[in-house]
Amino acid sequence: MDKLLIRGGRRLAGEIEIAGAKNAALPILCAGLLTADTIALSNVPKLQDVATIQKLLRQMGLSIEDKAGALALHGRDVTKLEAPYEMVKTMRASILVLGPLLARFGEAKVSLPGGCAIGSRPVDQHIKGLQAMGAEIRIEAGYIYAKAKRLKGARIVTDMITVTGTENLLMAATLADGVTVLENAAREPEVSDLANLLVAMGAKIEGIGSDRLLVTGVPELHGAAHAVIADRIETGTFLCAVAATGGDVTLKHTRADLLNAVIDKLRDAGAVLTSGQDWIRVQMSGRPKSVSFRTTEYPGFPTDMQAQLMALNCIAEGRSRVTETIFENRYMHVQELNRLGASIETDSHTAVVHGVSKLIGAPVMATDLRASASLVIAGLAAEGETLVDRIYHLDRGYDRMEVKLSAVGADIQRIR
Repeated sequence: MDKLLIRGGRRLAGEIEIAGAKNAALPILCAGLLTADTIALSNVPKLQDVATIQKLLRQMGLSIEDKAGALALHGRDVTKLEAPYEMVKTMRASILVLGPLLARFGEAKVSLPGGCAIGSRPVDQHIKGLQAMGAEIRIEAGYIYAKAKRLKGARIVTDMITVTGTENLLMAATLADGVTVLENAAREPEVSDLANLLVAMGAKIEGIGSDRLLVTGVPELHGAAHAVIADRIETGTFLCAVAATGGDVTLKHTRADLLNAVIDKLRDAGAVLTSGQDWIRVQMSGRPKSVSFRTTEYPGFPTDMQAQLMALNCIAEGRSRVTETIFENRYMHVQELNRLGASIETDSHTAVVHGVSKLIGAPVMATDLRASASLVIAGLAAEGETLVDRIYHLDRGYDRMEVKLSAVGADIQRIR
């Protein structure tokens, strides 16, 4: 099992290229099920989660060609309308095949995702929405069985804001008969990126970027070309790494407007950030200042950046308060950060971080994707050696993180 060995205390300087967004690429790849024509995708990140969803889609009959880093999806030979448990259990995003399969083929058999390390992510809103569109759905032996001769337009108000739920229902609605209105829709940039691809494929969608999406169904969708947006979470992670260690780094192929809430907090912490159309420069000198924050749906502070900013708060001046409102079990990185000398107390959804003057390297263990990123940030800032175990979590969402950090001066290496 791979580990990362980090010798902390190095100043970071140079440039880092940001990859395409994992959370946009996954639903976009599933959109290949909606048409028999070819979809040409560029800026698709090379990540474990992306490889997993491609394996599932190929198993269904979707042809995926890799042409010099760009992907060509061909959906004319999709015949297996099932997502088996063996595939879905490794990645919950596999539920995103449900809407496209039901919309185009009239049936689907998709395994229930099961548990999740950071908390429950119920799929009841997906099912409720599809039933409102006329689907007959039953759950049996751990599988969702769905059928519909043709989905019908409906007004759907989800009980909670759900990103994958919005994406699933949005894809289903593109081929439904009539008009579908999605109220309380997720506004994340990754949802908008999916919607923009669907429009390029011939879908009729109004309200992109808002919490109310109006979709007029069309008989069929056609091929299109699309570039996946930049990964705002990878961007934010590297911004936090520079802020925690000091230095001057420019992030290329990214957009500042995708993470305004994170940038505002980093400025409050003392970082100097400037940006252009496709780059962000972060400069940091001296010890950061503590910043309190509360996670919430976009455009608020993203839950996927909570652990990384907490790592920065560990070495900041003062006391900060972190409130997690999205997932009920997303503080598993706290005990590992405390192993490095941090002073963090948790009570239910709140964590209080007392900044310390320095962290000391130690062996730590990653518990989930973003937790692993926080441990890398803490290790970069700590004195001595930090060994991060179970980094297969990290590889799910970061493309060669250690290579990118090494290029800007970090002393970090993968141990196999």
